[in-house]
Order: sequence, then structure tokens, then C-alpha cells
Amino acid sequence: MTSVSHDDVDPVTDRVHENSWSANLEKPRHADDRGLVVEEALDAVEHTAHGHHVNLVTHGNHGHPSDYLFEALEAAFGDRVAWEYVEQCGCGGHVTRVHVESPTAER
Repeated sequence: MTSVSHDDVDPVTDRVHENSWSANLEKPRHADDRGLVVEEALDAVEHTAHGHHVNLVTHGNHGHPSDYLFEALEAAFGDRVAWEYVEQCGCGGHVTRVHVESPTAER
């Protein structure tokens, strides 16, 4: 098995989405790297325009996002975002919808 550095992977997004969208955090590189899932989830929220939402689809290997993602969202964005757990996918992943309620700032 080959090790992949965080510097070697493509970012979730490279532009601000001025619509609602989904970020796929279920790829093989996310399976064993909870830190990468959180990092790319926060990046996805930062790249979502005010008044829209991003669906964060997280890898099932990490369990329910309330165990690790919700606290990170709170720490990074506070009341500038609101999130809701949507559902567990048939493949085992989880969907969390994050609404950007006010402009986000750099972490």
C-alpha cells in the first residue's frame, strides 16, 4: 500500500460555489484519514457562498459525523453556519448539510 501525503491530493474545490452543492469525502484516500475528511469538509464550507449549503458526504469508516465533524464545524465557523444530519447512505457514508448563514472567514 502506498502512502499519500496531504500535499499530493487534489482539493475538494478550487472555487467558491454560488449555489448549493455536494462535497464527496468518501474517496479511498478518505477511508483511513479522518483528519483529511475534516480538513476538506472545512475547506468545502469555506468555498460555499453565503445563503447556500454544501452537503458533506463523509466516509463511513469514521462513524457518525457527530463524533468528529460537528465540533470542528463549531470551532471553525461558530454561528456563521448551521448544520443538520441528513442521512446515512446505502454505502455506509453519512450526509451532513451545512448552511452558510453569513460570510465565512479564513480559518
